[in-house]
Amino acid sequence: MQTHILGYPRIGSKRELKKACEQYWSGKIVLEELLSAGRNICNQNWNIQKEAGVDLIPCNDFSYYDQVLDMSLTVGAIPVRYHEVALKKSNSELDLYFAMARGYQKDGLDITAMEMTKWFDTNYHYIVPEFYKNQQFRLSSDKIFNEFSGAVQAGIKAKPVIIGLVSYLLLGKEKESGFDKLDLAENLLPVYIEIIRRLQEQGAEWIQFDEPFLALDLPEKAKGIYLYVYQQLSKQFPKLKFILATYFDGLKDNLSLAVSLPVAVLHIDLVRNPEQLDEVLNIIPESQGLSLGVVDGRNIWKNDYEKSLGFIRKAVERLGSERVFIAPSCSLLHAPCDLDFETELHSEIKNWLAFARQKVSEVVILKELAEETGDNIILSAFENNKKAVISRKTSALIHNDEVKKRALAVTEKDTQRKNVFKIRKEEQHKVLQLPLFPTTTIGSFPQTAEVRSWRAGFKKGNLTGEQYDSLLKEETQRTIRWQEEIGLDVLVHGEFERNDMVEYFGEKLEGFIFTRNGWVQSYGSRCVKPPVIFGDISRPAPMTVYWSQYAQSQTGKWVKGMLTGPVTILKWSFVRDDQPRSETCRQIALAIRDEVVDLEKAGIRIIQIDEPAIREGLPLRKAEWQDYLKWAVEAFRLSAGGVEDATQIHTHMCYSEFNDIIKNIAEMDADVITIECSRSQMELLNAFADFKYPNEIGPGVYDIHSPRVPSKDEMTELLIKAQQVIPAEQLWVNPDCGLKTRHWEETEKALIEMVAAAKEASAAYG
Repeated sequence: MQTHILGYPRIGSKRELKKACEQYWSGKIVLEELLSAGRNICNQNWNIQKEAGVDLIPCNDFSYYDQVLDMSLTVGAIPVRYHEVALKKSNSELDLYFAMARGYQKDGLDITAMEMTKWFDTNYHYIVPEFYKNQQFRLSSDKIFNEFSGAVQAGIKAKPVIIGLVSYLLLGKEKESGFDKLDLAENLLPVYIEIIRRLQEQGAEWIQFDEPFLALDLPEKAKGIYLYVYQQLSKQFPKLKFILATYFDGLKDNLSLAVSLPVAVLHIDLVRNPEQLDEVLNIIPESQGLSLGVVDGRNIWKNDYEKSLGFIRKAVERLGSERVFIAPSCSLLHAPCDLDFETELHSEIKNWLAFARQKVSEVVILKELAEETGDNIILSAFENNKKAVISRKTSALIHNDEVKKRALAVTEKDTQRKNVFKIRKEEQHKVLQLPLFPTTTIGSFPQTAEVRSWRAGFKKGNLTGEQYDSLLKEETQRTIRWQEEIGLDVLVHGEFERNDMVEYFGEKLEGFIFTRNGWVQSYGSRCVKPPVIFGDISRPAPMTVYWSQYAQSQTGKWVKGMLTGPVTILKWSFVRDDQPRSETCRQIALAIRDEVVDLEKAGIRIIQIDEPAIREGLPLRKAEWQDYLKWAVEAFRLSAGGVEDATQIHTHMCYSEFNDIIKNIAEMDADVITIECSRSQMELLNAFADFKYPNEIGPGVYDIHSPRVPSKDEMTELLIKAQQVIPAEQLWVNPDCGLKTRHWEETEKALIEMVAAAKEASAAYG
């Protein structure tokens, strides 16, 4: 029996990579210092796994920004617009790489970033490959070879991790019509063969191919390409051992395809789909080993050893121990680094948790327990694990009968506004008196080092509550004045009091706890610290009314109340797994509803309930979509349903495809929806146009995830595109997302240009 890890967090236990990348982008460190930071993280990760006793340790799971972008650079899938960046002698390979991820605006060049979207149903974002008809590929980066070499030099039995060819193609987007991206497999395969040949020459014995699309609904054409690709790889490299990693769901109708592929080991996710084990054991060929993903790579709860051992023993009984591998369900990229850094957590709850480092140990302990070779320390760990599992099931901390009763009492009437949108729209226009093409932002403004230092000072006791409050009021007032000056129509207070759009609310709700260092990567250098939902959820007091009311008192213009929606709070937290997610989401929705009603009572007439995670929450299999969408849409409507017709409810969604759920988005019945559109050049708006979306919509006209400042003409062009598919009377003008991570200088320039673009569009229309 062997153990292996599919991937390990790459941000560093203290977010060393985030800090190094941002220092490099700002010119504070040079390239070699950035590369050194990356090497240090790799070595730390490898040593953690080696010391724990893992048999096969991944390499090439590290990335300076995104593993899909790494693959695009490696195979030469570099869009033509970046070639000038590559040609400049002062630019390194990493400069080209970062230009693809973040855009490029210097040296006389102004180049937009590549599109970004969610990695399956996670909150991780990847850079979408761009594909063209008859596209040619070539090996363009040595990153994977350098990392393998580094691992070998460090004494690691390394297993290179590569995104499988078919999954890589399916992750991308055709950038011209008239061809299918899967047709590029023939052109791409020689580069994969070259990569694998070089790894073999370096001494690689094992290679892991990540093929998560095998857990999704696959087009028939893809199935044939899977067979062809892996047959060719097997013929080329008969001595190499390939691990085919599937995750995030069960193989289901793709099971016969997966076991027919000529690979040494098939990995399955038994956390997401434990039912598949029996089916796999009945069909797996004798030539294939089976990797059991029994430790949850996506959540932070301790593994239930007794439950996992049941799966392992069943597999060993059928296959023999030499054909069984033990692993996490997926890469540990989605888990925080190390629970040992948490010194302030409630001791009982901390005993229920495991982060990436602890999950590595769980994998090794499960092997020793299954082989019954464990010493007293291992047996003691087993007993302690049983006690922790029982403690969590029976703890008085988890249950609140009043919350449960209220959730059970919800009726359909609670999820409905008083009147339909057509009537509400008339009432809102009378009250709000907004112009054509009203301008606004999505909510947050830049959180400078100074603002963050105030928060840190307040938490450490260096600032009194009164001092902190005063500083935040000054910043809020300054921001309100500035928005008035540039001519924005609907203002926001800037959210300077908030750390994160989910964490802030979780801190004010019962049923949540918070870590100090539980960071996970969202995209690039962006890290988030998801709250932990451990029990029933309620709102003991108003959460946002104070700051919304203060901001509204400073201006004669309307100020939006800013809330995070129930589905997003659910999805962007580590969620309890002892009850259906729909029940937890309903509890959150009731808490948000209370806040919406209180905001309206306080005079806030425009309230935004952000739901960027609606699409992300979709099950990977379409057959399971409707059940999810039913309770997710209900939760949003429940949160928004308690206000008068004249109160305008907004929602925001970003980095998602909407075509196949547009009907459900319409059923959410938000008065205004704002969406990300600029990176796709308004392509995402087509779904709303084809559906004849009845409510108002704000397609983002500039990309806030890039530091480049778009011109007025660029945004005007996007607004012209928007008017071609959506009536002007329905359109709002706004950025793609919140501005928290940007700098003030670029934010000010971009918003001034945006307001000018809206005025030009309005004048042209009028």
